[in-house]
Amino acid sequence: MHYQSLFKRPANDAVRACLMGAGEFGTSYIFQAQTMPHMEVKAVCTRTVQRAVDAYVSAGIPTSRVKVCNTAEEARKAYEEGFFVVVEAFDTIADLPLEVLVESSGQPEVSAAAAELAIEKGMHVVMVSKETDSVVGSILAQKAQSRGLVYTTGDGDQPSMLIGLISWGRALGLTIVGAGKASEYDFVYDPVSKMFACEGQQQLFACSGMDDLWNLGDRNARDIAEARGAILSTLTFHSIPDLCEMVVVANATGMKPNKPAFSAPAARMGEMPDFFCPKKDGGLLDAPGTLDIFNCLRRPDEISMAGGEFIIVACTDQKTWKVLGAKGHPVSRNGKYAAVYIPRHLLGVETGTSVLAAAIMGHATGGDSLRPVCDLYGRATQDLKKDTVLKMGGHHHTIDGVDGFIGDAEAIDAGKLVPFYLFSNTSLARDVAAGEVIRMEDVNIPANSVLLRLRKEQDRVFGLTKE
Repeated sequence: MHYQSLFKRPANDAVRACLMGAGEFGTSYIFQAQTMPHMEVKAVCTRTVQRAVDAYVSAGIPTSRVKVCNTAEEARKAYEEGFFVVVEAFDTIADLPLEVLVESSGQPEVSAAAAELAIEKGMHVVMVSKETDSVVGSILAQKAQSRGLVYTTGDGDQPSMLIGLISWGRALGLTIVGAGKASEYDFVYDPVSKMFACEGQQQLFACSGMDDLWNLGDRNARDIAEARGAILSTLTFHSIPDLCEMVVVANATGMKPNKPAFSAPAARMGEMPDFFCPKKDGGLLDAPGTLDIFNCLRRPDEISMAGGEFIIVACTDQKTWKVLGAKGHPVSRNGKYAAVYIPRHLLGVETGTSVLAAAIMGHATGGDSLRPVCDLYGRATQDLKKDTVLKMGGHHHTIDGVDGFIGDAEAIDAGKLVPFYLFSNTSLARDVAAGEVIRMEDVNIPANSVLLRLRKEQDRVFGLTKE
């Protein structure tokens, strides 16, 4: 694909984007936008305005060109005078002549409200907040399409990259038997010191027995996965972000997870086609055409999957894949499956392609046929008392005492499960024992919740609600 040919726009008519959320993702997007042809990030909305000012300054924009505004009138005046505008609330800039909202706040309630308002004001939406997308992405996409606008995931983040890779494989007519991504942090084993490290989980420990499990040999991948898991039992093999991101992928592609919390083995990059093939061929997949994740197992001197994405395809043309295998493409030991992968996860550095595609081409890089296929749900891992606030926090937006799992999407009726990020930051209406799943009647969701209203509308529009 020749991107420069796709993204043509007069030099004096840059795409006017605004950003919501100035964390790691948003900051990297602002920085990269300064060197992108046809792109301007004219305004930033964030709860901590100094972070937005700092992000602009880090990107080379002097503070004299950045103005913090408290009202819509102040924002309009500053925008017209050529300043970069920083505000706390999105509605302060909603009436500015902006074309695209890049939403990366990670705050489901605020994010949903901003996305809906942006669409009403005629803006495309690039939704980076997977928390919001996993709950109401389908209805926001439908609202955008009804107005001739684009709602899409953002390139640079794993869901959009995997959706694109699956789409690429389908467009070529490849038979995709599995797809997924590497979890965020590698499992790194040093065979000299016999030490094992996972920087993201802040763990470093002596590890015996891994040498015997380093290569598959002629052994079953399932047995190797189980044995490695036993040795690395102090590590976490999946995270809430992993689950949430794959719900987004499921709703864009129709592919479902292999298991409610995935197989999530520790696997080396070259082992992908042996691990993520059907069980009848020694792999981990209960059924072909499903999603899974893995933790990239490597030595310190080996390259990383870098949180990248993969598809596993059937080698129907075995002669060609024998040639490709000789060139270094990962092919399973039985020659029936191969891995095609993208070893990158560039955050906001790459999001500009989604912004330009939306504004210039009217194209959703994350697909244009979103529908509710799966939801992320929650299960208590400890006894939780009535009135406990299920506070979402930390880098991974987790909730203490609650783990996640994926299931089929269903309407949020009484007695039914409630999506994880719909109950985040709410309080419990009753005691919930360890092991219990969280249902609608268990939580106090405010009646004026935008997220709740949109989800009910989504359930109705997509036929999940039984009349």
